[in-house]
Amino acid sequence: MFTEGDYDCIVIGAGVQGSFTAYQLAKNNKGTLLLEQFVLPHSRGSSHGQTRIIRKAYDQDYYTVMMGECYRLWSQLEQEASVKLYRQTGLLVMGPENGSQYQGIKNNLQRNRVPMVILQPEEFSKHIPNVNLSDGDAALVDKTAGVLYADRALRAVQGQFLKLGGTIKDGQKVTDIKPGDLVTVMTSGGIYRAKNLVVTAGSWTNNLLSYIGLQLPLQVLKINVYYWKEKVPGSYNVQHRFPCFLQAECPEGKHHIYGLPSNEYPGLVKVCYHSGSETNPDERDRQMDRSDLDIIKRYLIRCFPGLVPEPAVVESCLYTVTPDEHFVLDCHPIHNNIVIGAGFSGHGFKFGPLIGKLLCELSLGEVPSYDLSPFRIRRFQEHSKSSL
Repeated sequence: MFTEGDYDCIVIGAGVQGSFTAYQLAKNNKGTLLLEQFVLPHSRGSSHGQTRIIRKAYDQDYYTVMMGECYRLWSQLEQEASVKLYRQTGLLVMGPENGSQYQGIKNNLQRNRVPMVILQPEEFSKHIPNVNLSDGDAALVDKTAGVLYADRALRAVQGQFLKLGGTIKDGQKVTDIKPGDLVTVMTSGGIYRAKNLVVTAGSWTNNLLSYIGLQLPLQVLKINVYYWKEKVPGSYNVQHRFPCFLQAECPEGKHHIYGLPSNEYPGLVKVCYHSGSETNPDERDRQMDRSDLDIIKRYLIRCFPGLVPEPAVVESCLYTVTPDEHFVLDCHPIHNNIVIGAGFSGHGFKFGPLIGKLLCELSLGEVPSYDLSPFRIRRFQEHSKSSL
């Protein structure tokens, strides 16, 4: 059925960032339409799956500072929706003691007074059984970190948005956007107009930006999500207080390896490589590159002897990555009533509640709660003027 409608604001993309943006706009009494090209719920983008890591362990101050409010906003949603979204497990960070990543994270956590524990190598196995700390590596635990229940979180925020009077239309692919004082969005199911538009379309962002004369340097990667079986059930179980972990600068690969305790699939531990191969988001399943598999297998054999080094379950996810791996949170350079949230580079889910608030502030013309200079579009202009 073809429909028409007028709204205060339209948000395109009902992943975690778009859903929180729509929720924040509705909380500000804005008549808001949330558009999604796939029928909800779906597993085509970047926000599906049961779990994500939440952490303050970054080597950039601004992410660590922003995460302080993210924890409060996640807790607020838990209370509003009466659902548990977060489990504190701690995050074990390992890496070469003098390596830039490990030292950067350690110094940043100390500078921002984040509760943490530094594990001495000689005591490591007592605190973290079934893990071998690499020679020359140091280890710490970000005590605030844990597991976010991703699918549950997405359902919760969309449910709260609907309770606030918001409208979700799924299964409607955008076919054109016409900027102006009133932005017109054409989809496969209707024509909608609004004073403000927010684009949070994940891996399809540049497809939509092409309608409004903009392209960003975004690379879409297919990430293989691997689950590995415990040799002894419970060895790495969340119930036995096994933490999430991040291995920085390991000899097996250029990017870090991360993992979550066995929880969502009984007896299976999620361990992934923080990179993948470029793909077309509409043809994700045709891209079958598993070059990361050997990297993780070699790492697990060396450092996680209690896991069977063959994946038991393989799923997939999309990363949309900027050249510096920092987000895009900005207004369109010409049409300031069009706001863009993109390039979350595989570490954006945990920031969802705050990103929604910031994109809402930009859309309402308010001064953002945080300095957004690291996330502005203009940072790309010096490197690639032809793309803007």
